[in-house]
Amino acid sequence: MGSIHIEAKVGDIAETILLPGDPLRAKYVAENLLEDAVCYNHVRNMFGYTGYYNGKRVSIQGSGMGMGSTAIYVNELIETYKVKNVIRVGTCGAIQERLNVGQVILAMSASGDSGANMAYFNGFQYAATADFDLLYQAYETAKRLKINTIQGSIFSTDTFYDDNPNRWDKWERHGILGVEMETQILFTIAKRLGAKALSVLTVSDNIKTGASASSKEREQSYMDMMKIALELA
Repeated sequence: MGSIHIEAKVGDIAETILLPGDPLRAKYVAENLLEDAVCYNHVRNMFGYTGYYNGKRVSIQGSGMGMGSTAIYVNELIETYKVKNVIRVGTCGAIQERLNVGQVILAMSASGDSGANMAYFNGFQYAATADFDLLYQAYETAKRLKINTIQGSIFSTDTFYDDNPNRWDKWERHGILGVEMETQILFTIAKRLGAKALSVLTVSDNIKTGASASSKEREQSYMDMMKIALELA
């Protein structure tokens, strides 16, 4: 018996799972980087696969865009399928001019404007942070693979479009590296439910400079990020 949004049977999903937002990225990675990959979910075309990487069992599951969609999958993966390690692999827009397209970021913490987080904590702000063990392992793995990473804080937003041209200035001044739409709720739910969480992000564009990756550059930098995440499994 599966959960509401995932049709897999209990046991079909590994203890460590990677969460790209795009289900087609999950499909691509499963078909090109995993061995003996089996698709366990087709509900809403939010594909999920379990296979093996260097002999270790790992799953990869699309989670959609935004914190609302991510929260659904993180809850069900941990509560129903007893996933222990949840690793987001996705893209972000940099808000520091020094960050180049393709840079890999290991998110230490996630500020944000999640309405769900505000509701959970009655209007107070919760410091959503990565699991230290996963973060440290990812850092050491990247060094071994000779992939340059930057460690720091990011911002998760519920709104992709906004009319304020100076929206990110205050966050840039306080050291936020980049902006995306999922990590804050991932860290919050994982902490609450007793799982470990990490977010490994690739800079796809720089909001300050206007730089943007070509499709080829995105593919290569995305693979660097995926190698780090898969080694953790």
